[in-house]
Amino acid sequence: MGASLMIKAVVPLALWLLFASALLSLANAIPKTHNHDFVNTSALHGIRQMRTGWADGPEFVTQCPIRPGGSYTYRFTIQGQEGTLWWHAHSSWLRATVYGALIIKPRQGDSYPFTKPKRETPILLGEWWDANPIDVVRQATRTGGAPNSSDAYTINGQPGDLYNCSSKGTVVVPIGSGETNLLRVINAALNQPLFFAIANHKFTVVGADASYVKPFTTTVIMLGPGQTTDVLINGDQPPARYYMAARAYQTANATFDNTTTTAILEYKSAPCASKNCPTTKPIMPQLPAFNDTNTVTAFSKSLPAGIPGVFTTDFPANPPVKFDYTGNVSRSLWQPIPGTKGYKLKYGSKVQIVLQDTSIVTPENHPIHLHGYDFYIVAEGFGNFNPQTDTKKFNLVDPPMRNTVAVPSNGWAVIRFVADNPGAWIMHCHLDVHITWGLAMVFLVDNGVGELQTIEPPPADLPLC
Repeated sequence: MGASLMIKAVVPLALWLLFASALLSLANAIPKTHNHDFVNTSALHGIRQMRTGWADGPEFVTQCPIRPGGSYTYRFTIQGQEGTLWWHAHSSWLRATVYGALIIKPRQGDSYPFTKPKRETPILLGEWWDANPIDVVRQATRTGGAPNSSDAYTINGQPGDLYNCSSKGTVVVPIGSGETNLLRVINAALNQPLFFAIANHKFTVVGADASYVKPFTTTVIMLGPGQTTDVLINGDQPPARYYMAARAYQTANATFDNTTTTAILEYKSAPCASKNCPTTKPIMPQLPAFNDTNTVTAFSKSLPAGIPGVFTTDFPANPPVKFDYTGNVSRSLWQPIPGTKGYKLKYGSKVQIVLQDTSIVTPENHPIHLHGYDFYIVAEGFGNFNPQTDTKKFNLVDPPMRNTVAVPSNGWAVIRFVADNPGAWIMHCHLDVHITWGLAMVFLVDNGVGELQTIEPPPADLPLC
């Protein structure tokens, strides 16, 4: 594979945490390449950072970047969260290779609300360029065009058997006959939603974005960049070797990487030593077509929360501004202008956001991520949101709780949260090319009353600009 950026951080591929205060030390040891020195930050994706917004990570929003050769320790407390999250660089396109799993385990003595797994395995889906990803995005911004598509997808850093000269490093995940194992699947790809499946095996989905859900069974899951999904798999198939595979879900009318990455689910009674591997390939799963929105919609609608009755009905029903999302766009609006205004929210405000994703230009599925909060997805649909008719369809009983919502292509999603975490919180599309183009905003949440509703002072060693 070609050159890319890696980081010498004092964190492993998977960081396992308990309910507690935590420290994450990050050293910016990115090598100097192409005469560039790179600054960096780390985002603890999905950690709520209650009253510690300065540990959130996005550069120039909550902190200045860590300078080349420098280091910084993120100090934060985990409160009321449990499940699969992840950490990643939040500076330019360094996230392409600078990321890892962040697993929050139950408190000692507590158990999972599902069958205890025999083993747990993080599955990180990534995206790879045979080039420096910073050069890729710089070329795109220079020319005004879309960036070059990636050259491969990866599972735990390896492309798998289907690419040239990459079979040797293919990841092997063990399973025993009769075992129930937990896979913690994370889409760390830079710009691509991905389907994921395992040949001849069903998934029982038990969590998403560090929130438990009512378990349901499926043969395929779809994750937008930034999303996580916890699934149980049973070792109930004949002992053999089965491919787990991921490939693109693409809704935009644009070029994309249409390759498939693989790893191998291997039954312990059917191991394969490197020198005498059988010539037959593992069994391949049937993945949906790249544009199979019906499968994505069915999967998204199967994600109710694990806790019913969590909402009141006193949120505003009408959007404050009406906009024609499907009409012709004046050419005077094609050239963007710098937008640096934050949107202020009073502490304790009840917030409803309608995310509209219809456009005559290029509608596509957008994974919208909100820092500092989990939110409820109370409704999704296609076409333009109609407050008179669509409000009646809101799920006010058991809406899924997430930190990233995949807004349907040519459709909409409605999210709700209570602004109970003071600080500056960025909301952005997790397709990093869209952040580059400006698809982001910041909520400025005021302090409340008293110490427990006020942001803590930042540490003295917070990086300076």
